[in-house]
Amino acid sequence: MHYFALLISAERQLSPEEGSAGMAAYMEFHAKASSAIVAGDALQPSATGVRIAGGPDAPIVTEGPFAETAEVACGYYVFEAENLDEALELARDIPAAKDGAVEVWPIVHFDAAPAPLTSDSWLALLLEPTEAVHIPGTPEWNELAAAHMELSKVVGDRAAGGAPLHPPSTATTVRVRDGQVLLTDGPYAEGAEVANGFRYINVADRDEAIKIASMMPATTVELRRLAGVSGL
Repeated sequence: MHYFALLISAERQLSPEEGSAGMAAYMEFHAKASSAIVAGDALQPSATGVRIAGGPDAPIVTEGPFAETAEVACGYYVFEAENLDEALELARDIPAAKDGAVEVWPIVHFDAAPAPLTSDSWLALLLEPTEAVHIPGTPEWNELAAAHMELSKVVGDRAAGGAPLHPPSTATTVRVRDGQVLLTDGPYAEGAEVANGFRYINVADRDEAIKIASMMPATTVELRRLAGVSGL
């Protein structure tokens, strides 16, 4: 089964020493968990991203930084694991868990990107109010899936790959403090919207990426450019 791990941390300017230590920590994690890592990358700063609200019929674009808290999404992984316990074991070793948090979501089905992702690619995180999240297989969920299929026909490989997520009741937030693993049911943020899925946008032009994200059937889309540092 596939799991989506969304990394949450505070954004701040790192010293060269801190940057080198952080890179070394992630390289160590990759070496340990490489057999389970299907996809992943760091995200460029939220100041370079956008948030698109209002849905495809009346999109409203807000330039980043747009977070109301000090901690924001800073990266992601897709793991292949036998079960949730195994996915949580992987998440506890992610460096972000030690000074931030890692949200772990079961994936309904994962479609890999058709080509290697680079810093010209974007992660479109699809957000919905908690009460608007549908259970996979229900008529409402199938209707939303059909809307995504229609979008794929229009934009083709410019927005290919990604995954719908199971409802927020299935999510687990992982933190590690002083060597102790803290698990909390549900997503990290207690805001009005939660992750409902993600898609990749594979274009270099920022305006085109925003245009494609604005067409996605979601209440809100958080559009973040990939850092292109993982090589996955």
